[in-house]
Amino acid sequence: MYEKICALLAEKFDVDVATLNENTSIKDDLQADSLDIVELMTDLEDEYNITIEDEEVMQMSTIGDVVKYIEAHT
Repeated sequence: MYEKICALLAEKFDVDVATLNENTSIKDDLQADSLDIVELMTDLEDEYNITIEDEEVMQMSTIGDVVKYIEAHT
């Protein structure tokens, strides 16, 4: 799952997947704005058939946070 999420992020933010790790900050390192984050969460909801609550989105700052959330809800 981690590799799949990294691949999605690498494609979405046009970065080399090798530069990503669990501590990569979505906002700071990938320079995602609020619209990028909403689009990313929608993509993840569709991919994993889950619903991500707005309050939860605010607590997911790194790739590791996203992976942990999805693992816990799938």
